[in-house]
Amino acid sequence: MTHGFSQNRLARIIPTLAAHYIDTGAIPGALLMVWRRGVLAHLGLAGHIDLERRTPVREDAIYRIYSMTKPVTSVALLMLMEEGRIALDDPVARYIPGFAGLGVFAGGADGNFATAAPARPMLVVDLLCHTSGLTYDFHNRTPVDAAYRRLGVGAFATEGGLAGMVAQLETLPLEFSPGEQWNYSVATDVAGYLVEKISGMRLGEFLARRVFQPLGMEDTDFFVPQQKLDRLATCYQVKDGRLVVQDDARASAFAASPKLESGGGGLVGTAGDYMRFCRMLLNGGTLDRAQLLSPKTVALMTMNHLPGGAQMTDMMASTSLFNETGYSGVGFGLGVSVTVDVPAARLPGSVGEFAWGGAASTAFFVDPKEDMAVVFMTQVLGAPDRVRLRRELRTLVYGAMTESFS
Repeated sequence: MTHGFSQNRLARIIPTLAAHYIDTGAIPGALLMVWRRGVLAHLGLAGHIDLERRTPVREDAIYRIYSMTKPVTSVALLMLMEEGRIALDDPVARYIPGFAGLGVFAGGADGNFATAAPARPMLVVDLLCHTSGLTYDFHNRTPVDAAYRRLGVGAFATEGGLAGMVAQLETLPLEFSPGEQWNYSVATDVAGYLVEKISGMRLGEFLARRVFQPLGMEDTDFFVPQQKLDRLATCYQVKDGRLVVQDDARASAFAASPKLESGGGGLVGTAGDYMRFCRMLLNGGTLDRAQLLSPKTVALMTMNHLPGGAQMTDMMASTSLFNETGYSGVGFGLGVSVTVDVPAARLPGSVGEFAWGGAASTAFFVDPKEDMAVVFMTQVLGAPDRVRLRRELRTLVYGAMTESFS
C-alpha cells in the first residue's frame, strides 16, 4: 500500500479495461495516470495508438482532447477576470455588441425564424456554464441546430476564425432564454473569442504564453508540428460495430494550424501535459511556482453555478441530449462538471469532485477531498460505451483506495 492505494488494485485497472474495451475492439488503446498526495501513484498503458501500424501506446503520445479544451479556455477567461478586465455578471453584449439583438427561437425553419425577446441578457457566466441559449450542430433536435449545421458554426475551417464564428452567431436565434436551461454548446468558443478580444492576442498565443509555458505543457497546442507527428495517435470512429480510421495520424487534419482555434474543442496534447493542468487546479491555481489563479477563483470555478443548485439533468430539455457525464448527481461550474450528490450518481466519489471529457472518449476528474487527479486517454469518436467506460474507470480508481480523507 502506498499513497492511500493498494498497488495490486491499481495494477488491475488497465487489464480490466483492456478486457472489457480493448480486447473487444471498442477502443484501440488506453493510457491512465493517477496522481495522489503529491506523486504519480499509477501509470498504466495498454493497446495501440495506431492499429494498422501496430504502434503501441506510449507515455508521450499526443491525443485530440476535444472538449477537455473547455476547462483550459475557462481558466484563461478567469485569469482575465482576476485582472479586473471582465466580470462573470457582465453582459456578453458589452464585448460582442451584435449579441444585444439576439432573440429566442419562437418558430420557423430554414433561416426564417420567429423570435421573442429573452427574459434577461446573456451573461459571461452563462458561457462558462452552458446556460447561454447557444447550441451545437450535432444535437440535431431543433431548426436552430440545423441552422448551425448549414452554416458550419464552430468548424475549424471557418473563415475569419473565432470572429467569423461570432458573426455567424449574430445571425441566429438563441434556443432558450439565458439561464433557463443547460445545453452543451459553442459557448466556450465564444469565451475563447472574449479572451482574444480582451487580451489582444490570438487564443493560441494567449494559452501558450499564459498557460502552457508557465505550466510546462510542452506538447499542447491547436496543432501538431511535423517533428511530433510520430507521437500523434490515430483517431477512430465506430462504424457497423467496429473501429475505422477517422483521422490518420500520418495525414492528420491536426498537422496544420486551423483557421478557427476552438476554445471549446480544438486542443491536442499528452496525458502528462493535461495532468499538469489538473495538478494546478488541485493545488489551488499554482504549480511549481507558476500561479495562474488564486485558490478562491479555483474554488469558484469548481462550485455548482446552475440556478438554485440544480443538477444538469434538471435543466436539460431532453435527457438524451449529448453531454460528457451521462449520469445524475452532477451540477456544472465554470467549465467543469461538479459532483453534488454522490448517491444520485450511484458511483463512489466525493462531493466537489470536478471533471469533464472529450469527444474521442478522453476524460479527467479531480477530487480535492482525496487530493487526487486522474487523466484517461484513448481516441474513439462516437464510442457507444463511452459513459460506461468512464463509470467503470471511476469505480476501479476509487475501489483501489485503502485510505480516504473524506
